[in-house]
Amino acid sequence: MKLDGEEVIPAPRDVVWQALNDPAVLKRCIPGCKSITKLSETDMEAVVTVALGPLKVNFTGKVKLSDLDPPNSYRISGTGNGGFAGSATGGANVKLESVPEGTILSYAVDSQVTGKLASMGARLIEPVSRKLAGQFFENFARVAGAMKADTPAAAAKAKKPAARKIAKKPAKKAVKKVAKKVAKKAVKKVAKKKTQ
Repeated sequence: MKLDGEEVIPAPRDVVWQALNDPAVLKRCIPGCKSITKLSETDMEAVVTVALGPLKVNFTGKVKLSDLDPPNSYRISGTGNGGFAGSATGGANVKLESVPEGTILSYAVDSQVTGKLASMGARLIEPVSRKLAGQFFENFARVAGAMKADTPAAAAKAKKPAARKIAKKPAKKAVKKVAKKVAKKAVKKVAKKKTQ
């Protein structure tokens, strides 16, 4: 099966490249991703759950990056074992191009499935693959687009102690309020006992 397309990401090319190589970003963006572990600069391990019709399949797989040309392009390829459902292998050529709106991410995916997955046929597999690819790029565009503001200067302005102070104020007020109520109740109890 082959899929290709392109997405405009509202972020500079170097930010998009960084996001494409960040396991934490990929985990947030890949639908059904349970974990991604970076084994080296070019190798990762992932666990992903995919719903295929009546089947919910857990894939455990390895991902390899090759033909790296930062921040322009790379090939990402992988194999996934879905246990009783079969396995999947494939890859994608990913290319980044700067445009006034940010970065165009072009992709060309090729994949093959075996076992029960293959017997389900392209009529089920292809629409699910297109849907998952669409969800991934929608998530990725949102996450990578938000990363553009995460510059060292912006990080320096957003000082953590100030953020903590703001968070502490409502908590302090709530604690004082509760303490006053408890104190009032205690005073009333004592006053009642004295009058009895």
